Amino acid sequence: MPFQFRFWNFEKRGGRIRVGANYSNMDVESDQSESLNPISEADFVRLFARHELALRNWWLINPAGKPFFSMGLNHIDPASLRYPENLAIWREKYGGSTLRWIKESVAPNLQAWGFNTVGWVQEVTVKQWQHSRPFTIDEYRSLDMPYCHLLPFTESHQWEKHTVHYDFRSEDWKEWVDYVARSHCAELAEENNLIGYFYSDCPTWTHDRPANQWRGPIFDPDRLKTEAGRKELSELAGSYYKTTHDAIRRYDKHHLLLGDRYEANAPIATEVINAAKPYVDVISFQDFRDPVKHLDEWHRKCKADFTQ
Repeated sequence: MPFQFRFWNFEKRGGRIRVGANYSNMDVESDQSESLNPISEADFVRLFARHELALRNWWLINPAGKPFFSMGLNHIDPASLRYPENLAIWREKYGGSTLRWIKESVAPNLQAWGFNTVGWVQEVTVKQWQHSRPFTIDEYRSLDMPYCHLLPFTESHQWEKHTVHYDFRSEDWKEWVDYVARSHCAELAEENNLIGYFYSDCPTWTHDRPANQWRGPIFDPDRLKTEAGRKELSELAGSYYKTTHDAIRRYDKHHLLLGDRYEANAPIATEVINAAKPYVDVISFQDFRDPVKHLDEWHRKCKADFTQ
């Protein structure tokens, strides 16, 4: 296998979309012959009808060198099978083994339901508390499917109510970032099923939620009314993304940097997006309302490529 295709990548390729009569199959004709997994008509219309031009340009390329359409799920955790009423199932069916549960239930069920990818697996524990732990490397290997991994550089998620904001300029936070990269990325660096790394889940750069109003946003949005404030946010966000980028690349030279996943339905400062662009491979959003509209808007604003 050629080295350049050993890991996941984004690649610009020419071509045109060829769609079957019922949108049940979608292939891309390009300088190489590739085919994607079947998708439904509804998925095609929702995700691609207004983005055909983008599809002719940028593709997620798998380690075999072929375009890959990722359809996956987040939040996979066995804790629900460990309630008292479910313990018999957990012990008798899976021998109390998370590895067996992943191999015998999670992976085959996801594939049977038409999914080919796992996003980050951390799940809600108590509402607005920190999520569960990620999979270990052995658990990912039992999954044997493409996946993404979250790196806990900061806990400034919009749903989290307990953790103070970290000082991204401080030496101890930079030391923490190196520890996170060393403990996660050094171990995962040679894993072909790993697509890439996410960071924070909807960080509150310039917004907050009722549960965490006590801490406020990372940066006061009122300060964006001045040139000095906008410059300060650009510098702060630039330091954050450079520090995280450099730490990951010390231990993993290859996997994609998917960055923070922004909340598309909350205020997002352009300064943050522009600061991220040199240090991530794609800009990522969460949007449960109108993803096509918001991705179009941000693409025009920043001339960048996005995931949803």
